[in-house]
Amino acid sequence: MEQSVKDRIIDEARDLLIRIGVRIESEPVQQLLLEHGAVQIGARLSLPAALIDRSLAAAPEAVHIYDRDGQLAMDLSADNIHFNPGSTALFLLDFQTGKPRRAVAADLIAMARLTDALPGFAGQSTSRVPDAVPAALADRMRLYLSLLYGRKPVVTGVFTTDGLAVMLKLLETMRGDAQKLREQPMAIFDCCPTSPLGWSALSADALAGCARAGVPAEIVPMILAGGTGPADLSGALVQHCAEALSGVVIAQCAQPGAPVIWGGASTTLDMRHGTAPSGAVESMRLACACSQTGKALGLPTHAYACLSDAKQVDAQAGMESGMGALIAAQSGINNISGPGLLDFINCISFEKLILDHEICRMALDLVQPINLSDGELAPDLEGDLDDGELFLTSPHTLRHLRETYRPAAPVIDRKPYALWEKEGGLDITRRAHLQVEEILKDPPQIQVSRDQAQELFYIMKKECERHAYDLPCPSA
Repeated sequence: MEQSVKDRIIDEARDLLIRIGVRIESEPVQQLLLEHGAVQIGARLSLPAALIDRSLAAAPEAVHIYDRDGQLAMDLSADNIHFNPGSTALFLLDFQTGKPRRAVAADLIAMARLTDALPGFAGQSTSRVPDAVPAALADRMRLYLSLLYGRKPVVTGVFTTDGLAVMLKLLETMRGDAQKLREQPMAIFDCCPTSPLGWSALSADALAGCARAGVPAEIVPMILAGGTGPADLSGALVQHCAEALSGVVIAQCAQPGAPVIWGGASTTLDMRHGTAPSGAVESMRLACACSQTGKALGLPTHAYACLSDAKQVDAQAGMESGMGALIAAQSGINNISGPGLLDFINCISFEKLILDHEICRMALDLVQPINLSDGELAPDLEGDLDDGELFLTSPHTLRHLRETYRPAAPVIDRKPYALWEKEGGLDITRRAHLQVEEILKDPPQIQVSRDQAQELFYIMKKECERHAYDLPCPSA
């Protein structure tokens, strides 16, 4: 997208926030913005240009996320690319029946273990809503299980007004205290505006709360072009920019310098079926264009990609996921969510997660520059030709073979037909299922210290008692 186009989108978005303003349903956030210069216009707040400029100047250009051990896991800056599974699906695609079913706690534990075992994912996500757990506990229960059984940082979010405080307490337990969590955040909270140009009390309060705690927040407009936003992509881009900008203002008013990520999960409306196809090329175009406006403003970026609207792990799932991952990676989007997701992000599949992991690794490899060797670039063209040798025997080839070629994962078939048939003739989904079984064959192991596990359990047990839910002791 040309710079002049980006500038026009950003200018129109700013003008929308000044003239029309944004609807804020949280009384404390309304008051916060008014104290920083917002102007009341009926039920909406106008955000003056000076307030927008101050907020953008305060927002950091880089956001760093750390794993359980305090190691840098995600450098969200420049064109650094990271993938994580998508959230929040309501169902799990059961491999044996081929049907979606409600997820249980064991599925969340399995998801954390799978993500840990797949190096192409920089982070995990609270990818499902656990069934049989009271709805009031779902947000913190997802995070609790992810922290117990996974080592990677977590992309998550809140469902309830009291959820954030408890979830921050769980994260502080992992780090030791609030200051250490601020210095080495290990979670990203998705905070979604309510299109068009609004913020629910839940999302606005969560965004402000994350900012004050120094925990990165991903501002994720979810515009349905043709439904909750203009049908044309240019109009949807302006609305997305305005909604994301309003989120930046909320965060920076709550705490100048708060880490925020310019996210997005906008789609187009399929008028034939009334669906929101995330795997459509129009949605991919929206995701990449939205990220370009964020980059133009100097902010880390996020988008949903590498996902499909297919109902099974089939050719459509591979086509849409592969295309989305590649386009997002080439656009330099810093945090890409979506691997494993099907059916308009309503369902997740362990087998698709395995396949998408290989797609993500291919995309990460593809965008890497080709390294130039020291000295001559092709020394084996001199000598080998005269000696009649194959390049395979060249010292230069042997020296660079491992760094140039990554062996295919077990799920990718590159055998000759006869050998493939002899070994069972398994299709790619069955091979993915075998890999799932291999990763999960051993009993789950808690990935935190005994003291941390006890403290996490104590925090969650108190919450569960408030809602008459019996929390089982975590298995070792």
